[in-house]
Amino acid sequence: MMKRKFQYSIRDMTIRLLKIAAPVKAPLAAAAVASIVGNLSHMGLMGFGALWILACAGRLAWGSPVLFGTLTAVCTILIVACRYMEGVASHAGAYQLLADMRIHLFKTIRKLAPACLMDRKKGDILNVAVSDIETIEYFFAHTIGPMFTVIILPCTTLGLALYINPLFAAALLPVYVIISVLLPLLAMKAGRPVGMRYRTRLGEIKSLVLESVYGIKDIQIFGFGDKQLARVMEQNRKVNRAAHGLTMHKQAVSSAPTFFVYLVRILILLVASVLAANGASNPVGTVVISFVAVASFSSTFSLTMVISSLLEAFAAAERLFIIEDTRPEIVETVHPKTVGTIRSIEFKNVSFGYSQERGKILDGFNLKIEEGDKVGIVGESGIGKSTVLRLLLRFWNPSGGSIRINGIPIDQISLEELHRRIAVLEQDTFLFNGTIADNIALGKPEASMDEIMTAAKRAGLHEFVLTLPEGYATEMGTMGSRLSGGERQRVGIARVMLADPDVVVMDEPTSSLDILHEKELLKTLEEEYSHKTLLIISHRMSTLTGCSRIIRLEHGKGTGEPGNENMFD
Repeated sequence: MMKRKFQYSIRDMTIRLLKIAAPVKAPLAAAAVASIVGNLSHMGLMGFGALWILACAGRLAWGSPVLFGTLTAVCTILIVACRYMEGVASHAGAYQLLADMRIHLFKTIRKLAPACLMDRKKGDILNVAVSDIETIEYFFAHTIGPMFTVIILPCTTLGLALYINPLFAAALLPVYVIISVLLPLLAMKAGRPVGMRYRTRLGEIKSLVLESVYGIKDIQIFGFGDKQLARVMEQNRKVNRAAHGLTMHKQAVSSAPTFFVYLVRILILLVASVLAANGASNPVGTVVISFVAVASFSSTFSLTMVISSLLEAFAAAERLFIIEDTRPEIVETVHPKTVGTIRSIEFKNVSFGYSQERGKILDGFNLKIEEGDKVGIVGESGIGKSTVLRLLLRFWNPSGGSIRINGIPIDQISLEELHRRIAVLEQDTFLFNGTIADNIALGKPEASMDEIMTAAKRAGLHEFVLTLPEGYATEMGTMGSRLSGGERQRVGIARVMLADPDVVVMDEPTSSLDILHEKELLKTLEEEYSHKTLLIISHRMSTLTGCSRIIRLEHGKGTGEPGNENMFD
C-alpha cells in the first residue's frame, strides 16, 4: 500500500481552519467585506476615471465630468478606508486565534506528555508552538478576503463585459478561469511539498540550535564545538536549499498574473478590432472594459502573492494538526473514584515495554507498599527502576497486570488526584523563569508567603534564600544557573513539602550531590517525612540506608531484601 505523502488534504485543512476561525467570524467577515469593497472600488476608480476623461473630452453623450469625477473620488476614499479596515479587522481576529491555538496546543501537550512525545524533539515542539502557529496567521489575515474577491471581481468584470458586448466576455472568460482557478490549484499542488520541506527543515534547525544552547557547557568541556558547528552549518544549508525552492516557486507564481494582464489587454484590443471591422465599434465600452479588466486582476495579484506564504501556512497547520490529533496514551476515566489518603500501593504481575523492539522492561513485577513504608529500588541502568515511577504516576499504562491504590485500579483514579497525592523529587530540579517563591509554590500556586517560607525552612533552604539579591523575589531567570545541585534540589524538596502529598517518590535524588550534601538531604527527609510513605530509586546504596525494604530489579522482576532503618550509620 502506498504511503500518503500528506496526512491532510488542502480541502480538509481549509475547512478545519475556517472552523477554528468561527469564534472571530465577525472581524474576519468585516475584513472580507472590506477587501471586496476595496477591490471593487479599485475597479470603480479605473472605470469611472476612464468615463471622467471621456466626459471631459466631450466624447460622452450622457453623464457629466462632475458626476464621474465625484464617483472617482468616492472610490479613491473607499480604497484607502477599506484597506485600513481590512488590515485592522483581519489582524485583530487572527491574533486572537493564534493566542487561542497556542493555549489549545499546550492543553494537548499536557494530555500527550510524556508518552506520546518521546519521539519528538523539544525544539521541534517549540517550533510548532511558536513559529508554526505564527505562520498560520497568513491564512486568517491574508487569505479569506482574496478567496472571495478572486471570484467576485472576475464575475463583476464579466458581467460588465457581457453588457458592453458578449464578445468581450467570451474572450475574458478563459483567462479568468485559468488565472483564478487553475493557476492557484496547480500552484498549491506543485508547491505543497516545497512548503512542507521548508517548515520541516526550519523546525530541525531550531531544534538543533536549542539543543546546542542547552548543551553549550558540555560542548565546551569536551571540545565538541567544531563538530557541533559543522552540524549546524549542514542543517543551515538544508534550510537554505528548501528556502531557495520556496522562493523559486513564489517567483514563478507571482510572475504569472503579469503575463495574463498583458494577454487580457491584447485580447480586448483584438475584440475591439473585430467589432470595428464589422461596423460595431464601441470606443467608450472598449476603454472602460480595458481599464476595469486590468483593475480586476488586483484580487488575483493578492491571491498569487500569498500562495507561497499560504503553502507555509498549510505546512505549519499540518504539523500542528498531527500533534493535536495524536491519540493520548492515557485517557481519563469518565467516572473517577475518590481514593482518599493513600494507605496501600500494589503492583501485581505488572508488565511493560516502551516498544516491541526493546522488549519488556518489566515482566511480572510485584510490589506492595503500605502507608509509612520506606522502600528503595536498585538495579542496573535501564533495568526499569524509573519505569516503576512512571507507571505509578500513570505516564503510561502497564501492558499487563495491574496497579492498585487502596485497592482501586489506578486507571479509575483521576490524574489530578493521583498527582496531588503523589509527589516526585527527581535528580535535577527544573527552575522556571520566575521568582524563587514562584518556583517553590509550583505545586500549590495559591500558597501564601508564610506557607512558602515555612516550606523553605523545612527544606533547609530559607537561610540561603536570604542571601539572594532580593530574597524570595529573586528572579531565577538570571540566578537559576548559579545555584548548586544541592540548592536546586532543596527547591524541589520545598515544593514537595508545600504540596504535602501522601507519597513521595524520589528518582536519584542525590545523584548530583556529594557525600556531605547527601547526608544533609537524607537528614532533612528523615526529620520531615518520618510519617510519610517513601519510594526511593537510586544507584547509591548510601541513599537507601534508611529504607525498611530494598527491591532489586533483575530481568523485569523485583527481589526483596531488608533495609537499614538508620540513614546515617
